[in-house]
Amino acid sequence: VQLVESGGGSVQAGGSLRLSCTASGYTHNRYAIGWFRQTPGKGREGVAAINDDGSTRYANSVKGRFTISEDNMGDFLYLQMNSLKPEDTAMYYCAATYNYFPSLRPTDYDFWGHGTQVTVS
Repeated sequence: VQLVESGGGSVQAGGSLRLSCTASGYTHNRYAIGWFRQTPGKGREGVAAINDDGSTRYANSVKGRFTISEDNMGDFLYLQMNSLKPEDTAMYYCAATYNYFPSLRPTDYDFWGHGTQVTVS
């Protein structure tokens, strides 16, 4: 599976950004795909995940502010981020797995993009 993120940038606190991830190369019908983030010196953490059934999971820190979605074909994954806070500043990664439970554990994912930087000031 090939994953390419885009949409990162710099925004003021309270603002919004929409991240996108193009996904290709699936060889199974069942999958989960999600967004993770990492700051220097810290481990990667799960932000939101969705599976092919449309089930979603969110980290407590982003519930009510972030929304994960994908297009009907499963080619594009999105993360709408509203009410951004400085603590949301991180490199954001898209990741996928053929384990269809929408886990927020990075170790459950096998395929990763290269990331897109989000900076909130």
